[in-house]
Amino acid sequence: MALLEVRDLRTTFRTDDGLVTAIDGVSFSLEKGQVLGIVGESGSGKSVTSLSIMGLLPRGSAATSGQVLLDGRDLLTLGEEEMRKIRGQEIAMIFQDPMTSLNPVYTVGWQLIEAVRLHQDVSQTAATKRARDMLAAVGIPNPDERLRQYPHEFSGGMRQRVMIAMALANDPKLLIADEPTTALDVTTQAQILELIRRLRTDFDSAIVMITHDLGVVAEICDDVLVMYGGRVAEQGGVDDIFARPRHPYTWGLMGSMPSRSHGMDRLQSIPGSPPSLLRPPPGCRFSPRCPYVMDICRGDPPPPLRQVEDDPHFHVEACHLDAASKREEAARLLAAQEIVR
Repeated sequence: MALLEVRDLRTTFRTDDGLVTAIDGVSFSLEKGQVLGIVGESGSGKSVTSLSIMGLLPRGSAATSGQVLLDGRDLLTLGEEEMRKIRGQEIAMIFQDPMTSLNPVYTVGWQLIEAVRLHQDVSQTAATKRARDMLAAVGIPNPDERLRQYPHEFSGGMRQRVMIAMALANDPKLLIADEPTTALDVTTQAQILELIRRLRTDFDSAIVMITHDLGVVAEICDDVLVMYGGRVAEQGGVDDIFARPRHPYTWGLMGSMPSRSHGMDRLQSIPGSPPSLLRPPPGCRFSPRCPYVMDICRGDPPPPLRQVEDDPHFHVEACHLDAASKREEAARLLAAQEIVR
């Protein structure tokens, strides 16, 4: 059994306007030491998927069904007290904005030490040493001095490193990183990605990397889950997705990446906006924006995820377009754009 298995995950929110199904039948698995990238535009369901796994959605207005198995134990059946013990110890999360995740009135050291002692029966001295070692592990110089400082005394990149240190302080089996580089400059982004790559080797944790950036996926992920409108559009190994993409939405995401042929020209974009999950369009949810749309797409949902015919690896997609057309169109787009990896 994989370390993490998500089976037919569905998450629905109760709103004043009606029920919103933010996650609709998402399934995937993740082995120890693997990195899975979940990609898609804002509103595709990436973050809700991670919050559903963590059990951080408001129980009064959100309902989650399916299974989330961590080492064979279904997290969706656990109570809040049991999940509180698991969060931070077996599963940890790095949020997008570290400034809102760190408490501004406590020192970084106090918050790190508290995270350690909350899950480990250790002395204050041992917890302080662990906090200092973790700051050093994520590349923060002068960790003894930094422990006594407050979050506002750190740069954005350093605050993100602190969040990574806090997430890894208890050696979790699973690390979820929700857009960890979005608010950072390009140089700091590269440093954070290199840090995550190195920590993956050092700590052997499984990682779920949530992002809208396919460049990040190509950099550090083993597998890719492409989401649109709360559903999985395509899933497979990172090399297969980049070399043999089979879903029009994946093609659109790739078209928004810089390429050698584009040079400094304007990047392509997917026309239109993501669908409202309160009243999603009938049939394929991508049909209003898809340049390859057919009549069947507007009326019938796409078939269940199916194996890509000409791919020897696990690679599935859900689209009405025939296999030959997908092969031809993917080859044409990749040849024209010369995607930079």
